[in-house]
Amino acid sequence: MDAVRLDGLDPPAENGNVSQPEPPKRLSQVDTVVLPFLGGFGRYQRRLVALTWIPAFLISFIQFSDHFLLGQPDRKCVRPDQGSAGNGTGSDRDLFLDLIANGSDATDNSYVTACMCSEWRFELQSGLQQNVVTKWTLVCDGEWKVHIAKFSLLVGSIFGYLLMGAMADWLGRIPVLLVSVLSVLVFGLAVAFSVDMAMFSTLRFFEGFCLAAIRLSLYVLRIELCLPKWRFSMTMIASLIIVGGQLLMPGLAALCRDWQILQIAIIAPFVLMLPYVWMFPESLRWLLATQHYQRAKRQMYRIAQSNSVDTATDPSGILSELETELQQKPKTSCVTQLTGTRNLWKNTVVLCVNSLTGYGIHHCFARSVLEGSESHLNYYAVAAIAFASCIVVCPVVGGFGRRGGLLTFMIITALASLLQLGLLNLIGKYSLRHDAVLRDTLNRRFSYAFSIIGMFSSHAVSTLSIFYCAEITPTVIRGGGVGLVLASAGFGMLTAPLMELHNQKGFFLHHVILTCCTLLCIICIPLLPETAGQPLPETIAEGEGLLRRPILPGEQHHLLARTEVREYSRVQDTPLHQVVNPGNGSVPSNSTANGVRTS
Repeated sequence: MDAVRLDGLDPPAENGNVSQPEPPKRLSQVDTVVLPFLGGFGRYQRRLVALTWIPAFLISFIQFSDHFLLGQPDRKCVRPDQGSAGNGTGSDRDLFLDLIANGSDATDNSYVTACMCSEWRFELQSGLQQNVVTKWTLVCDGEWKVHIAKFSLLVGSIFGYLLMGAMADWLGRIPVLLVSVLSVLVFGLAVAFSVDMAMFSTLRFFEGFCLAAIRLSLYVLRIELCLPKWRFSMTMIASLIIVGGQLLMPGLAALCRDWQILQIAIIAPFVLMLPYVWMFPESLRWLLATQHYQRAKRQMYRIAQSNSVDTATDPSGILSELETELQQKPKTSCVTQLTGTRNLWKNTVVLCVNSLTGYGIHHCFARSVLEGSESHLNYYAVAAIAFASCIVVCPVVGGFGRRGGLLTFMIITALASLLQLGLLNLIGKYSLRHDAVLRDTLNRRFSYAFSIIGMFSSHAVSTLSIFYCAEITPTVIRGGGVGLVLASAGFGMLTAPLMELHNQKGFFLHHVILTCCTLLCIICIPLLPETAGQPLPETIAEGEGLLRRPILPGEQHHLLARTEVREYSRVQDTPLHQVVNPGNGSVPSNSTANGVRTS
């Protein structure tokens, strides 16, 4: 189902006649006029898209490094703390009785007894001989520092997405990318030489901040380089590369053996991105949308030359129109302008909630599968599920579109979560009461099955939500819009270290709340427009005019008539809607606030 653009809703003229829309500017029609004139998705664009794939490996190494740098080892006490256990009140039995008398339970007693040790022997399952936990003995009373370290990387990423996304709309994609590459080299290498856990966590915050800016810049650049039919496939290839990096990480850890060498090994290759200052130009789409016409002119000739396009003839009149616009002053926008829109902010909020829910509930499913294990088998199982999800997403989105695919995977996620929460309790309560072993076996197997299905579908939801936002958000604020959705994903991922920090207390309620969020998302996803095969919106007015078509045929009879659109949308109250976007032409007479009336 195609999206509908309702731009150019001009207020009536004072004499009662409706003003005629201005002819569309060819420079604003990047997907339909400018890029086809420059060779379409030619050799130049393909080379640059390939350059955005290479750092995906490095990004995935840092994203999944927590499993190795901060993985909990198997531990054995080789020297009990006699001063705490034997010189005071006596034996462990005496300590147990004292704890019961003071209101402590047996779980607390076993934890305290197990931690009465002055020397540990650690054994890591991640392939390293030493990591951060074993170096500074972060067990028992010091275990909370591990969760804070995981927390700091994610919080840094959230701030990076929000701040650097806005900077990418103001300064451009390439300046943000290059500054972030330099910064991640500095902070990432400094992490390897941390002298204590406080320094490690602080540097990881800034490392996450810079990594978020790199990921965001590359994601937006890749989207803006592609024509409509190539956008999704190029993005999914990058997602598969990230999963590939996840699969290669255990081998890299086994080769490095030490956490400091591993940290240097995953950061040092970012040096290869420094030549991007000469190899990677600024986004042409962003230059045209923000009226940087002087720079856009030089880049257009460069693209035409690389794609072997003859610019001597200009049948579409693009170059001549560009010459007339060279004196225009650049105009940049900020993502905060979303608050002045009616449809854009709604679409962005829906996708933010989808992203947060997808990443958050993914942890709930993963916990049921992993059960706290750090083994390679479980690690590869999670990566294999992500790989399968990326593969299956492609035909589903090709058949149902962006909106239909997102809705399908969200429904599967909700069903898996509801069945895991409800069906297992019903099995235990109303059946197999007299066979506890069989009941527990069935519960465990059903839990595994629903968790795998949920991890599969929630990964697809997260991937599609980010991509969907990149297509809906206009070019002038695409960095900030995608940053909002990625930051929401970061909040969803924060649930994992937060639950671990509280020793999984309240996990069931946490899972129930996220399940309710999936149901809310199912209701809201049909409100989104379909963007498959559609040009990317360039201005806020174009993005605001991108509305949905009805999913159900019966819904069309309840749509507002064309004469009611203005009052329904309150376009006369918002200055943004009174600005005519000359790149969209006139509106069909059968258009409505929600799409197009077909009957």
